[in-house]
Amino acid sequence: MDDAGGLEDQLQRSKPSFWDQRFVDGGYAYGQAPNLFLSSRVCEIPPGQALCLAEGGGRNAVYLAERGFTVTAQDFSAEGLRLAQQLAHQRGVELSCLQLDLSDLNPQPSSVDLVVAIWMHLPPALRATVHQRAALALRPGGHLIVVAYTPRQLQCQTGGPSTASWLLEPDQLQLDFAGFDHLVLEEVETLLDEGPAHQGVSSVVQFHARKRR
Repeated sequence: MDDAGGLEDQLQRSKPSFWDQRFVDGGYAYGQAPNLFLSSRVCEIPPGQALCLAEGGGRNAVYLAERGFTVTAQDFSAEGLRLAQQLAHQRGVELSCLQLDLSDLNPQPSSVDLVVAIWMHLPPALRATVHQRAALALRPGGHLIVVAYTPRQLQCQTGGPSTASWLLEPDQLQLDFAGFDHLVLEEVETLLDEGPAHQGVSSVVQFHARKRR
């Protein structure tokens, strides 16, 4: 159940200024290496157009660019995208960065081959809209990779929102992407080691799906 602290956390996380300050103070708070689930699955996906949602410091987008994808990294934090471009420059790859709120993101239908959402935690109504638009943006045969905390993360207390409704149940992904082939859908308790901000035992849902042709 949401309490006053959870609601305050939700309010703060809804502001670009919260994330700008986090990236100014913490730099690559989530590391510079890609998420392990992403790197384990993307080897099965041919390079194409990729869209990374809520990408922050750019580690996943840069990894995809290194693998030959043409990548657009979206975030509403200017400081996060500045770090993403900095990392891309260091690694010798190019990124397109899109600074806007997810509520304003409405990509063209059938315009991308891969959508990635790693630690994209949103209020339920916005999450449903973003999931719907992501599904439409994918070309037939396109891939979707999602990693998020589940509500069991509240007991772990090792990161993520403190508002239960912002956390993601595996069943919700089944519903939101019912028209996809679900290649992997699992809830795992894993030991995260992703920069200083993601450390320790965590309850995570990992999802890889392919849009039906």
